[in-house]
Amino acid sequence: MIVNFINKKVLPNFKIFFINKDKKNLKYHNISSNSEIKKNILNSLSKRNFNGKLGQICHIDTITNNEPQNFIFIGIGDENKLESFNFEYFGGLLQPYLETLQYKEISFQVGGLKKVKISNENIILHLASGIYLKSYSFKKYKKKDEENNKKVSSVSFVVSNPGKFRKLFVNFQAIAEGVFFSRDLLHEPPNILNPVSLASRAKELTKLNVKVGILDEKKMKKLGMGALLGVGMGSANPSRLITLEWNGNPSSKSPAIGLVGKGVTFDTGGYSLKTSGMEEMKMDMGGSAVVLGVIKALALRKSKSNVVGVIGSVENMVSANAQRPSDIVKSMSGQTIEVLNTDAEGRLVLADALWYCQEKYNVKKMINFATLTGAIIAALGNFYAGLFSNSDKLSDDLTKSGRKTDEKVWRFPLGKEYDELLNCDIADVKNITGTGGAGSITAAQFLKRFVKKDVEWAHLDIAGVTWLDKDQPLSKKGGTAFGVRLIDNYIYNNHEKK
Repeated sequence: MIVNFINKKVLPNFKIFFINKDKKNLKYHNISSNSEIKKNILNSLSKRNFNGKLGQICHIDTITNNEPQNFIFIGIGDENKLESFNFEYFGGLLQPYLETLQYKEISFQVGGLKKVKISNENIILHLASGIYLKSYSFKKYKKKDEENNKKVSSVSFVVSNPGKFRKLFVNFQAIAEGVFFSRDLLHEPPNILNPVSLASRAKELTKLNVKVGILDEKKMKKLGMGALLGVGMGSANPSRLITLEWNGNPSSKSPAIGLVGKGVTFDTGGYSLKTSGMEEMKMDMGGSAVVLGVIKALALRKSKSNVVGVIGSVENMVSANAQRPSDIVKSMSGQTIEVLNTDAEGRLVLADALWYCQEKYNVKKMINFATLTGAIIAALGNFYAGLFSNSDKLSDDLTKSGRKTDEKVWRFPLGKEYDELLNCDIADVKNITGTGGAGSITAAQFLKRFVKKDVEWAHLDIAGVTWLDKDQPLSKKGGTAFGVRLIDNYIYNNHEKK
């Protein structure tokens, strides 16, 4: 879908009005100069039980001077509680309705809204962003659908200064393109997307001046990445380590921010075979999708920040060569790991990827992303990502960005008591505790053993928010790309040269 800004309406034109609870602000809106039409509209709203409740939408059409008039009323609830992301959500709510229209192009005029802390300019930009984000669909492997050709392909907003809005929308569109890249990767089937093809997709970012490097198994073996390589031993598809460098502030002397992603392109569980839900395990590379989406967004909007990404990509399969429960592997850090459960493989991949990020790039701040544990879903459902960190400041900053984007995170504890559960009789650490309970915490505690003491680190367990079986405000069911907007916001507010 194309989103544009113009100064002259295109027919059909839809006038959008935001109405607060109990319709108290209706009197502020110049709905129509025709008193009879205005009266009829107000009556129609009452008959349809429209009361301004948050997220309510009501469309009313009429004819004036032989010209169709379309009015859309959106309920905003308590206007004092509105955040910018709410207007993206309103756009997301509108988008499915637009898909039912038999028009190729439409335009919107947005009525002003008083008593809110968000400018009318930002209301329009976020509304447009929401429509654009929700328009995403993955139809690559479907036969051409003639119905799609009848859907709205262009949405324009009527504004007084189109050039200004187009310039401002560039950043919104850049973030959306990062989200779409992430979603594309999440939806690809595992017979298409494997560690080698994921590396190839990462190379697409070189067109945006991102430096991309690929380490094959021979190079990783030389570096001592026994933890990562052990996971991929059972697959016919070789493992890869992908590196990305965005240098948007070359004059900076500070180390780059490190983003590390788990890229398990398919996870059978290995010999600790999954008993259910395996058909969704193409999304186990969700952490890598976040890293790639963020880097693409930063590059497209030419972010004045320095960020590096490291992705450990493997396929966890069962074969005569596959890793066995009770194997011991040696990680790049030199620590040995007893693998008691081959389905706790993501932490093994991240152990080497985290260490490489620190060794190669000397980062002092590092965030990793992984669909790591089912336990995080038991704790938080599909509404928050789990946050674990050794830094209060980093945790607070990520939490703030989570609130601003509504990609919410919830911090969990780390501590000596949990760490001791990972001690092992015959290796430096074991990959599960075997005790049951606190599975997400002990997984994070395992990762912390591969983080240097002088590095601020955060781990986001995104298992519950990466792939959902129902539509969300800004995405259809399937891959959400949760984390791209959150981390872009975090980098913009904390690590960008203004």
